[in-house]
Amino acid sequence: MIDLHCHYLPGVDDGPAEVEEALALARAAVKNGITAAALTPHIHPRRYPNSKSRLLHTFIRFQDLLKKSDIPLQLFLAGEVRVSAESLELFEQGEIPFLGEVDGYKIVLLEFPHDAIPVGSQQFVSKLLSMKIRPLIAHPERNKHVMGDAERIRPFVDMGCWLQLTAGSLTGAFGKPAKKIATKLLEEELAWVIATDSHNLEHRPPDLAEGRDAIAEIVGSRMAQRMVLERPARILGLNIASPVS
Repeated sequence: MIDLHCHYLPGVDDGPAEVEEALALARAAVKNGITAAALTPHIHPRRYPNSKSRLLHTFIRFQDLLKKSDIPLQLFLAGEVRVSAESLELFEQGEIPFLGEVDGYKIVLLEFPHDAIPVGSQQFVSKLLSMKIRPLIAHPERNKHVMGDAERIRPFVDMGCWLQLTAGSLTGAFGKPAKKIATKLLEEELAWVIATDSHNLEHRPPDLAEGRDAIAEIVGSRMAQRMVLERPARILGLNIASPVS
């Protein structure tokens, strides 16, 4: 399996503060069946002032630590980008690490605030699309506006965005409302992939296998496989004809 959304880099956001905790998360991911992961630290100007150039050194050091620790997890650097005017400046400066590229569009993990879809979000997305950047919207099922009315996310899908559900939402870890909306988005074929959004071992573990099994019960094992392996591999540019190393 491939995880497109997780917070393992130590000391850069609300993920692990120390290296040992970060390595423990990586070990847990491998135990869960994850072979490749896109590390997606928050890029949230003023709160988490990360950027591609700021993150790259930390990423390379962590990648080396995994190799020295014999943890067989292939890493990619990306980011979870908050919708904001400041973030748009980072796009224009080439300081956003993308997940990959599909059909001529760079893929970015895009985050709305948890309590709302901000005014101007559609214009923000339209600007990205005009730049040949396709948003993969992180955990829409956990957004309070979408919980109140799932149709609020549909305009973004119609524009060309993809949706990433959280594995824990499907297992009930984020409560009944998130599970209900995640199930609805799956049943209506609006969701594209699932990922863990893992931050720690206690409350936000790398639980992709559990999410895959929950998807299989709702829409079948074939679609579950697409959402945890085939589509993520396509985004990262991985050949899954042979095992990911």
